[in-house]
Amino acid sequence: MKKLLALLLATAPASALANPACPVCTIAIGASLEIARHMGVPDSVVGLWAGALLALLGYWAIKFCDKRGWNWRGRNPMLIVLSVAMIGFVYLGRVKYNPQMICGTFVMDPVLFGTICGAILFILVEKLYDFMKARNGGHAHFPFEKVVLPIVALALASWAMVVCM
Repeated sequence: MKKLLALLLATAPASALANPACPVCTIAIGASLEIARHMGVPDSVVGLWAGALLALLGYWAIKFCDKRGWNWRGRNPMLIVLSVAMIGFVYLGRVKYNPQMICGTFVMDPVLFGTICGAILFILVEKLYDFMKARNGGHAHFPFEKVVLPIVALALASWAMVVCM
């Protein structure tokens, strides 16, 4: 436990330098995913939030590379895809591959489906925020708009997944 705390304290300044979203919120979402699984939240909903979290980590990696001047062709899509693909390592050995019917249309593992949906939703909401901010003269419409938009979108998508599945 002491080593984990030391590691978190050592990496805190590094994560503050590349900060597209609140680090405290990111850590809270990451910690709550495992708690949610133990409380019986459906795997598709946990996957949705995990996908958004992993996409956020991809954005952090992009910002980190920007600050270091590491640019190459296809860097941003590659970093996002690699970060979202980490879901396989997160739940390796803990979640069985259990394909289910999704909304009565196709068969897919709920964790994988949720992860893909969460990542896509988070990326789209970030683009929506950038568009709305640009239309408002470079300013947010209200305080913490960048935090509220993804949380509301993910909450609505979570509700839709519970209803649909």
